[in-house]
Amino acid sequence: MLIAGFPAGAWGTNCYLVAPAAGEECVIIDPGHQAADGVAEAIRKHRLKPVAVVLTHGHIDHVASVVPVCGAHDVPAWIHPDDRYMMSDPEKGIGRSIGLPLLGELTVGEPDDVKELTDGAKLELAGLELSVAHAPGHTKGSVTFGMPEAADIPPILFSGDLLFAGSIGRTDLPGGDMAEMLDSLARVCLPLDDSTVVLSGHGPQTTIGQERSTNPYLRQVAAGQGAQPAPRRGM
Repeated sequence: MLIAGFPAGAWGTNCYLVAPAAGEECVIIDPGHQAADGVAEAIRKHRLKPVAVVLTHGHIDHVASVVPVCGAHDVPAWIHPDDRYMMSDPEKGIGRSIGLPLLGELTVGEPDDVKELTDGAKLELAGLELSVAHAPGHTKGSVTFGMPEAADIPPILFSGDLLFAGSIGRTDLPGGDMAEMLDSLARVCLPLDDSTVVLSGHGPQTTIGQERSTNPYLRQVAAGQGAQPAPRRGM
């Protein structure tokens, strides 16, 4: 298994390229702001052939490079239908203008081929199996992508902005909802094995076991309590 990840752009959003091995087909997860060059470098370094872009949600810091990346490799983008509108109208996703200088660096719009994600779907892409879980709370169309344990590799959760090391995604932007976030944490994260590696949309990797023990939100959800601190990470 090859996972090449890097933080991109003004928001340090993690973009991942996932393949069975170097020299094979790959899936690109969340090519966000200024991610195109990093994607191209990872493709060259590992001799990869992209077959799809998959998106954890529609915020501009996760989708800003979708059009150029999909166009360069003639591949589709997968996104949940509740967040699809943000690709063409990113300002609606954050409730304000993101600024003309920043917009000048973006190619706003949809790629030629957009496919919609559904809860419980199993995507067979690049020799990989990605399990889709609808996880609203950060946005209405947020999803996670799970990969099963294989050989010496533990299970993996690409959590987007649902779960971070020590925190969770913010819920104060349009479409955010704390009650939905807590439900998603309970439904999507708590049942996972402690060994599950969490690769999130921002910050370092962690594990479900680590977050179950130390993350105040996951601990409170497990105890059936509401979360008190205000999450602020991610857009």
